[in-house]
Amino acid sequence: MRGNGRCRKSSSICGGHSADRQEEWRLLLVSSIGLFRQSARSARTELATGGEMVARKDSEENLSVKDSKAQSLHMAKLSEQAERYDEMANSMEEVSKTADVEELNTEERNLLSVAFKTAVGLRRSSWRIVSSIEQREDNVERLIMVKRYRAKIESEMTSICERILKLLESLLIPSATTAEAKVFYLKMKGDYCRYLAEFKTCSERRNVVDNTLEAYKAGQEIAFSELAPTNPIRLGLALNFSVFYNEIMSSPGKSCDLARQAFDEAIAELDTLGEDSYKDSIMIMQLLRDNLTLWTEGGEVTEGTD
Repeated sequence: MRGNGRCRKSSSICGGHSADRQEEWRLLLVSSIGLFRQSARSARTELATGGEMVARKDSEENLSVKDSKAQSLHMAKLSEQAERYDEMANSMEEVSKTADVEELNTEERNLLSVAFKTAVGLRRSSWRIVSSIEQREDNVERLIMVKRYRAKIESEMTSICERILKLLESLLIPSATTAEAKVFYLKMKGDYCRYLAEFKTCSERRNVVDNTLEAYKAGQEIAFSELAPTNPIRLGLALNFSVFYNEIMSSPGKSCDLARQAFDEAIAELDTLGEDSYKDSIMIMQLLRDNLTLWTEGGEVTEGTD
């Protein structure tokens, strides 16, 4: 009997331990489930917050790009008024770097063109003057000085042309979506390659001449198929392409044919010319006619304004 009592007591104790352990496991399981649910909610919250942060960051970056573009555009206009065209070119270069986000509009394209054309144009004029002095100089020492000065101007022109050409080839031409923008940029590429061809020699000159021809022809192909004969961008391309044939390629016949064709086609559709582009188109047509007269009589030719 005593033995049975000990067994019953022992069983009671064992059973109590078992119940306590089961309760501990149950509480541990409940606690784990609670922690899991809390972690899941926290993860969802962090995911949502992370998404909001990414969206906010993208929005802030876009806003920052727009603010930066607006500031650069303002500085470009200010520099133009102050006639500081190198700085205007720097500002418009910064504006152009946003073209992969938002394509340049007509005003921005024109500001870009004015900035770089004037910056390099001033040096082209200087180069012509210095080259003329060089041809007349008899004194050896002074001749060396003149040659060095001409080389300095050429270095500056090369730098400006290469900057805008890099911008055109890497960003502006690939991002252009409209026919006008494509022709505008291809014309610019042809123009700055042509400026390099004016003073480069040997293989360098051959390369830039080939690049000029390639750019003008590519622009001409798009212009013929998608732009009206009276479109000022198409007319400007024809004007500068004809100048290229006359001055760089020494092909007066080809230059006259190209200029005459552009002029005649525009005259034939003059009644379709819109008021918004009337002034620009008429001005370029007059330049085409003036060049045709000069090429047949001899004289200095005129390039487009863009």
